[in-house]
Formats: sequence, C-alpha cells, structure tokens
Amino acid sequence: QGNVYFSDIPNNRIHKWSLDGTLSTFRENSGGANGLYFDKDGNLLACEGGGRRLVSIDPKGNVTVLAERYQGKRFNSLNDLWIDPKGGVYFTDPRYGNREGMEQDGEHVYYLSSDRKRLIRVIDNMVRPNGVIGTPDGKMLYVADHGDRKTFVYTINEDGTLSNKKLFAPEGSDGMTIDNEGNIYLTAGVVAVYNKDGQRIEEIKVPEGPANVTFGGVNNQTLFITA
Repeated sequence: QGNVYFSDIPNNRIHKWSLDGTLSTFRENSGGANGLYFDKDGNLLACEGGGRRLVSIDPKGNVTVLAERYQGKRFNSLNDLWIDPKGGVYFTDPRYGNREGMEQDGEHVYYLSSDRKRLIRVIDNMVRPNGVIGTPDGKMLYVADHGDRKTFVYTINEDGTLSNKKLFAPEGSDGMTIDNEGNIYLTAGVVAVYNKDGQRIEEIKVPEGPANVTFGGVNNQTLFITA
C-alpha cells in the first residue's frame, strides 16, 4: 500500500507513516522491536530485540509468538529479518552490549519454515550478523556480518539451508534493502549502493548515521532511511 512502518527502539514503539504524510503509533510496548517485515497476509513480523523473540502482529494488533527459543535456549536479541516467497523467515540474532544472560553459544542466523514447524540454524560462523535481505525470486540471500565488517551472499537451497557463501561487499551493514534492478543498499556510515555483481555504484549521504532503508510510497518508488 506504500505505507511505511518503522521501529523506535529507545521509546519501545512501532510507528506508521501513511501516504498522506501523517504519522501514527502502530504499537506501544513493542518488546524493543527492531527489524520489521510484512507477510503476504498483511501481518507485520517483528524481531523483538528486548523480548528476544520473533512475533507476528495482525492488522488488529494481536500478537502471536512465532519463535523464542532454539534447542530450548532463548535467543540473544533478534535484530533483522526477511520473508522468502514461500513464507519462511530468515532472521539474525546478534548480541550487542551486555552479554549477561546470553544462552546461545554465539551469534547466528536462523530459518523458520512457512508452516512454522521447523526452526534451523543456517549460519553459525559470523561474528555479529545483522542486516539481511533476499532476492524476490527467493534464490539468493544477502547477510551482513556487522562484527566482521563484511556482507556475504548465499544460495538459498530448496529446504531453506544456505550454500555457496561468497563475499559480496567489504563492509558490513545494519539494515539493508534491494531495488527492482537487483541493487543492494547497505547502511554503514552512508547508504552504499552495490549492483548485483558487488560493485559499489552509488553513495547516498545523510546528516546522521543511517540504520535501515526500505522502499515505500507511491509504487514503492521512494527510498526511506532511518538515521
């Protein structure tokens, strides 16, 4: 619809920017929600960094917990996510700041199947995974290792696992997005635009450090930047 939803982590809220320019609060007490992504049914999936869980929020505001533990242990602090064409969810689980109470053995990336019955760890060798985005055809996944200042690209296998890891960009990213030409937008001091071959083709400077990017507005032709 062109509306843009975004997290206000310090104030524990999710806001909505509408096409007519009005700003409203979609959810109070958001569990420290960070990354957001809509599914095909109009539910807003959120990575609750404070709540340490993945939730789905329906249009009426009802919250359903999709995942909060892996092998019986609580997640670190869910950060960002992407929903594939099948409805499966890739999400990153880093841990910034205080590591007290951390139950996982590291900072990893997970995949929750579309039927919500299978949760697997798909990346276990990153320092601190953060931004994640996939191609619309569901064949490639880009994941930023914020802790190692690199962004990698993977082939998505039929079962949701990942293979063919390749270095995509020599810098990490907080949030990221993709345009209809396959260019990847990273946030690392500036908004850095890479083509699908991993060549840096453009740089968008903003007054403050960018944290995330997405396309919205009429026909999704406007790039929105949180900073």
